[in-house]
Amino acid sequence: MARVNDHYLKLTASYLFTEIARRVRAFQETRPKAKIIRLGIGDVTQPLPPAVIQALHAAVDEMGRPETFRGYGPEPGYEFLQTLIAKHDYGERGVTVGLEEIFVSDGAKSDTGNIQEIFAADGAIALTDPVYPVYMDSNVMAGRAGTAGADGRYDRVVYLPCVAENGFEPPLPDRPVDLVYLCFPNNPTGAVLGRPALRRWVDWARRHGAVLLYDAAYEAYIREPDVPHSIYEIEGAREVAIEFRSFSKTAGFTGTRCAFTVVPKDVQGRDAAGAPVSLNALWLRRQSTKFNGVPYLIQRAAAAVYTDEGRRQVRAIVDYYMDNARVIREGLEAAGLTVYGGRNAPYLWVKTPPGLSSWDFFDKLLGEAHVVGTPGSGFGPSGEGYFRLTAFGRREQTAEAVERIKTRLRL
Repeated sequence: MARVNDHYLKLTASYLFTEIARRVRAFQETRPKAKIIRLGIGDVTQPLPPAVIQALHAAVDEMGRPETFRGYGPEPGYEFLQTLIAKHDYGERGVTVGLEEIFVSDGAKSDTGNIQEIFAADGAIALTDPVYPVYMDSNVMAGRAGTAGADGRYDRVVYLPCVAENGFEPPLPDRPVDLVYLCFPNNPTGAVLGRPALRRWVDWARRHGAVLLYDAAYEAYIREPDVPHSIYEIEGAREVAIEFRSFSKTAGFTGTRCAFTVVPKDVQGRDAAGAPVSLNALWLRRQSTKFNGVPYLIQRAAAAVYTDEGRRQVRAIVDYYMDNARVIREGLEAAGLTVYGGRNAPYLWVKTPPGLSSWDFFDKLLGEAHVVGTPGSGFGPSGEGYFRLTAFGRREQTAEAVERIKTRLRL
């Protein structure tokens, strides 16, 4: 009998969204006529922009002609897309990124989960808490997190609590770590880091020789002009940071799958003897070995996001979701709830009423308003006492959900 990877057995027993689905099914069995509105999972509902659809059709036609057919593409991505990323996502913000530093992939989830493979298994990691579960789970699977205690905390992980009391800004680690996962705008809290806070992190990483794994998948939702969209807007960040971006929540690519990761040539790790090693070279080797690249059709679709029409259409989609966030925030505040986020991110982080745990509030919201959200405890120990709602629903359902909460929820 084949031996399994024992580290998988250290994962928490029930995946967050599996438990949510179980509770919703149980509720529906007792209330089959109830109309449930889901504001829990961060999946988009608006269709792909017309410019993207046109690009997909054109690329399909290309694949049907011998003279324009393409097979295997370059694993890091086609140059036409890398060029657009470098120009628009970075160059327009005064940041220089080389094409060989851009790696096109099938999703930020894949890259943030896989990036840990190029680092030592005995390295120390720090995570913001609450946190997107993939960061933690991928390190548990690799054996880097240790064992979970009764409180759900893994004994080899440094937790950086982000709660209302510290403005949802993670504190610097109180002991040496090799890797730090940062996600801003944040999933799940909706918080952002301003320039001084990001500079503090970059300066700390340079002093301590740590690498910052910076997930900027929601940067298109930033509304405040003084909030950086990229960590590379901070001087020195190229020496210590890897950045992840995605087309999923901006251009609706959750089902189409396209993202990219920037690994500067300046950022380095070290080997067992202490000699410097290029992380860019290691990531290229990893991707070339385990990944055959994003399909040509999809990369052409992503390139259309950068056309004048594509950019206008994507901005309209982002505005749509951010208006949903406003509707949710204002409605919940009118209902007497304390709400964070939803101003620079499509996520709203709701403080549960006194005496109610995250799961208690889940059951109450489902039972009284027939609305599904996500218990904050599913994102980490510091998420207890909070609840996440997303702005990715359709407008009419979002408005109805808010009205139900205002009129049906007994607080």
